[in-house]
Amino acid sequence: MNKAFVREPDDTGERHCPRCGSLGLAVGPETLGAQLTPAALASISPAAFFCPFPQCEVAYFDLYERAVGVESLLRPVWPKDREAPLCACFGLTRDDIEADLAEGGVRRTKECVTRAKSSEARCKTLAASGRSCVTEVQRYYMKLRGGES
Repeated sequence: MNKAFVREPDDTGERHCPRCGSLGLAVGPETLGAQLTPAALASISPAAFFCPFPQCEVAYFDLYERAVGVESLLRPVWPKDREAPLCACFGLTRDDIEADLAEGGVRRTKECVTRAKSSEARCKTLAASGRSCVTEVQRYYMKLRGGES
C-alpha cells in the first residue's frame, strides 16, 4: 500500500498501561530508582510511566510495553495499596483524613497539604507517581466530605 494513503498515528505523548489501558503518568529514572528493586529497574527503560489504576497489577511500564508489577516495588504505594499513605513524604493516611472529618476539622490534612507544597517534599523519589500528593489528598478528603465511601 502506498504510504501516502496511510495515516500515521498521532504522538500526543500519552501512553496507556498495556494491562488495563489506564493513562500512565510519566516518571523519570530518579523515581524508578527509588521505587523498584534492582532487578526490576534493569528490566525497564529509564523513562517510564506509572499506572495509577488501583486494581491493576502493573506499577510501571515503558514505551516498549515492558511492564513491572507491584510485587517489584520496594514498599507499598498509594493507590496500589489502600493501606499505604496517600502522602509518601509525610505519611498522611486515609485514617488521618477520616479522623479530621470525624473531629470536624482539617488539621492533619491541611498540615500535610502545606508541607507537600514546601521544599520539604521529596515527591520525585518518595511518591510512586513522582508527583505531589496534594491533588489526591484533596480528592479523598472531598470524597469523604461529600458522603461517598
